[in-house]
Amino acid sequence: MFHSNASPSGRRLRWDRDTQLPTLTWSRKPDDAELALALCHPDGRTREAALDLADGRPALLPLIVVRCADWVGPVRDRARALLVGTPPDRLTAHAALILRVGRRSRGGFAQELLAGALREGPAARVEALLGSDDRAVARLAHRAAVERGLLPAKRLARTAARHDDVAVRDLCADAAVATLAEGSPDGFAEVVAVLLGSKHAWVRSAGVTALRRVGRHSDAEPFLTDRSAVVRACARWVLRQGGTDPVPLYRALCADPTPHPAAAAGLGECGTPEDADVVRALLTHPTPAVRAYAVAGLQALDATRFDDIRPLLDDPSAAVVRQATASLLPSAHRIPLEALHQLLTPNRPRHHQVAAIRLLRAQGMHRQLTA
Repeated sequence: MFHSNASPSGRRLRWDRDTQLPTLTWSRKPDDAELALALCHPDGRTREAALDLADGRPALLPLIVVRCADWVGPVRDRARALLVGTPPDRLTAHAALILRVGRRSRGGFAQELLAGALREGPAARVEALLGSDDRAVARLAHRAAVERGLLPAKRLARTAARHDDVAVRDLCADAAVATLAEGSPDGFAEVVAVLLGSKHAWVRSAGVTALRRVGRHSDAEPFLTDRSAVVRACARWVLRQGGTDPVPLYRALCADPTPHPAAAAGLGECGTPEDADVVRALLTHPTPAVRAYAVAGLQALDATRFDDIRPLLDDPSAAVVRQATASLLPSAHRIPLEALHQLLTPNRPRHHQVAAIRLLRAQGMHRQLTA
């Protein structure tokens, strides 16, 4: 007979090691709870015997899935045989558990069954998992939906623009762009415009790149001053594909960069050494974002001057100080310790103190910082 002992709190189990376990016998037909305990027994023979009685009991399916990755071969084989006969809809109901068990060294069997269930059968089976809160499940469901062509281009674009998981966004963005006909403007409103309006930089970059595919190269111009360097690079590529040089456009924007602060960074990313003075003049611009992007632009041009950037460590803008700190890290040894200690005083803003700590660490002052 199968025995178990529980503590008064009900939180711990102790198995009776004196029980004879070559075979598992029952004085009556066990219920689901008793079989569940037997499926978790430390002895493989007990687990195998419990699997013989678990067929046709849906409540035990999660434990059967776990036993499919059992370290004991006979237990593993018996559990897999039971799982093969499980209806696909029951498998998808436990998709999150199956994918977690799939991370184990022997856990791929159930995961393959689940993937096969999503590749075949009704679309509703995949649709039910697309909105899953489990990240791995949502990724698997979207991969199956894209492979089977279940999602229209408009929905792919909306998912790419709004989904909170980066893998799903990338997958759907690529699939949405792939639906666009080369050289045709069809699909711009339903696909490209939606991607361009995303708050996620990688999705916007996919939308900008797709402008070349639909023959609307000039529409990339507003994205020359996007806050993301990746999007700016894609916009420059699309404009060049359409025969437009982005450098003169950047120079014109830097004449009045207030509406487009990132123009300074963009000019640094594609300009010539002669543009360094144009970007350097923006280090004293009244708009903090322009000053921050100007520092980045000078870095891109490899035209950073220590004496120009050092005063920005006292800037009231946290964004400017962060960018200036990153620019000064290679030459941190040139900054006097007294100046950095002044930035650490309690009356200083937090971004000044963080900058001082980063620069002191770059100087090797770890022990002093600890003290």
